[in-house]
Amino acid sequence: MGDAGQPGVDEGAIGQPCHGVNGGKGPVRIEQLECLAAVTRLGSMRAASEALHMSQPALSETIRNLERELGLTLLDRRRTGATISATGGELLPYIIDVLESVDRLRAAAGDQQRSSRMIRIGTVNAATVPLVTPAMRDFHAAHPTTQVEIVNTQQADIHRLLLDGGLDLGLVNLMDGDDVSPDLETVELFRGRAVLCCRSDSTLAQLPTVSPQQLLTEPFIAMRSGYVMHRYVHRLFRDKPPAFSYSTDGAEMGKLMVAQGLGVTVLPDYSVAGDPLERSGIITYRPLETDDATVILVIQRRRTRHLPTAVRQLQTILLKHAVDYRSTHQIPCFHNNSGKP
Repeated sequence: MGDAGQPGVDEGAIGQPCHGVNGGKGPVRIEQLECLAAVTRLGSMRAASEALHMSQPALSETIRNLERELGLTLLDRRRTGATISATGGELLPYIIDVLESVDRLRAAAGDQQRSSRMIRIGTVNAATVPLVTPAMRDFHAAHPTTQVEIVNTQQADIHRLLLDGGLDLGLVNLMDGDDVSPDLETVELFRGRAVLCCRSDSTLAQLPTVSPQQLLTEPFIAMRSGYVMHRYVHRLFRDKPPAFSYSTDGAEMGKLMVAQGLGVTVLPDYSVAGDPLERSGIITYRPLETDDATVILVIQRRRTRHLPTAVRQLQTILLKHAVDYRSTHQIPCFHNNSGKP
């Protein structure tokens, strides 16, 4: 602990609930850093106060005390809400390092009473059945007190939240040749193929393969701009795209709309195969007659020297299930004029 009157980290704060602290000059307390990190991670004072089980006034006062002790403004406060300031953003990596060090200290000490860490995963609704669901089941069995929040959003939002610290892990689709941010660690999980997703009673379901031209007369359900499958469809049809009857966010809503008979869509095979709607016989999928059908699922996280143990273990579980999937699913080549795989 620092000398009297000098700023430092108060060991007595470790494991204590996040309540308001003395407004005078004093040591920086762990719960103050946890409160600031929670506001940054969750995006609002309200969400952070709920997650920390404290009132918004108490949360606000705790952060103001931290600002007074550091002599810096860490949050920009407006009527629309509070966001991390430029100064706060510069200090955030150091704050996260401190909190991760505390996490390791607590784990090493075997402190079973510490608050469970919330892990946030961003996803574009890809590979829910073959990857996400079994991984969540295994992780919960190993970490029953750790809450996992799955955030369904677009790829650009996932990248931004990973870099800002608002997400711990991200699952996104890529196409061959896509650039990835050098600030993110990107690991390929597995590859699949874009396929037609249609109702099982559709005339297209009776065909062994489907050409892009055969989709031009069908009501088409497109993914909104910002999803890889939106870009893929434009590449697939080039200068003659189908008439988009609907656009939606993510594979799950797309499959529901197909099941209701609103049209057809194009998705990665790993987002359709094994889905409850596919297993029940309501929807099905057919290969597209194209050489350019590869879609890549990757897991991403912000580059950091210290990855929290729970996040590392969840990533390991996801990688294990990806290996299992790759061992039982090979990418067939349905249409290749060159004769090469």
